[in-house]
Amino acid sequence: MARGNGRNGEAGALVIIKKVKKRGPGHHGGSWKVAFADFATAMMAFFLLLWLMGTATQEQKGAISEYFNNPSAAPGTSTAPSATSMQGPGGASTSMIQLGGGMELHTNTSADDSSPRQDHAMNDDEAEKRAEALDRERLQSLLEELKRGIDAREALAKFKDQILLDVTPEGVRIQIVDHDRRSMFPLGSSRLEEFSARILYELADIIKSVPNRISISGHTDIKPYVAANYSNWELSADRANAARRALVTGGLPPDKVGRVVGLASSVLLDTAVPDSPVNRRISIIVMNRRTEEAIRHENGTLLAVQAPGATEESSAPVGASSDGAAADVASSADVAIAPIAAAGLAAPVGG
Repeated sequence: MARGNGRNGEAGALVIIKKVKKRGPGHHGGSWKVAFADFATAMMAFFLLLWLMGTATQEQKGAISEYFNNPSAAPGTSTAPSATSMQGPGGASTSMIQLGGGMELHTNTSADDSSPRQDHAMNDDEAEKRAEALDRERLQSLLEELKRGIDAREALAKFKDQILLDVTPEGVRIQIVDHDRRSMFPLGSSRLEEFSARILYELADIIKSVPNRISISGHTDIKPYVAANYSNWELSADRANAARRALVTGGLPPDKVGRVVGLASSVLLDTAVPDSPVNRRISIIVMNRRTEEAIRHENGTLLAVQAPGATEESSAPVGASSDGAAADVASSADVAIAPIAAAGLAAPVGG
């Protein structure tokens, strides 16, 4: 406090100077820290519980469920009597959780989980069986249609003694064989004769009616082909490709051809007479689902995918020739295939 002086030396007015000191916020205590610590601890325990439950097996979860339903060593009893009414009728238990109790959760869960898988597997098996049955019916219908077509179509009826039809484990097989007076190809050539091309055109018109893919194989007799860097293997493969081109020209979609192979004289139709004209042939197989699947996975052992006990039916020509040569061809087909099957090897497509 200061006193001022006027001009005349008289006492002036009293001047008071007040200084205000600013202070920071006051201390409110540390209770919020305790609450936050409790919250953090609870959250940590909660997430730890979630992690443990996520890593527990169904059997362990079932045992935990049983323990809380009946916290005792034996179902329906308690190891210690109830001390107070607050503990409930079961009383407290100091026993460990034993796996293998009631296991309601584990039992019910496993039953629920396994049932859809079993039903799904059964549905897949039934669908596969129905698909195979439908495929067999379709191929059987094709075989009947081929027989009727060979009798009804002039281009086929005239050469019915050179056309063999049978059912193999791979599907419906059509074999066009040479005659001693009539060959599909000129000697040593892969160029189709006019009559054999017409046969393939007519067959293509019938085969394209089914969705199954086909396999084509060429065969020669035992007589060697005398040429440099060209043998019966090349000749049979070229003839098989010539047959493929004729089928496509006859209306068969190109994507329906699944395989074209040349087998030379490795699989003779008439093993008794290796140089017989019937050994020179083109074999066309309308493949079933199993064979198509085996080829798709590049599995050369085709018979390995067949059902146990599957056997090949004997070949039978559509029409017998006047001299009975076709009947002999049919019986020799079984002879040619039998040694291969007995050796445990896959029967060739054109066998």
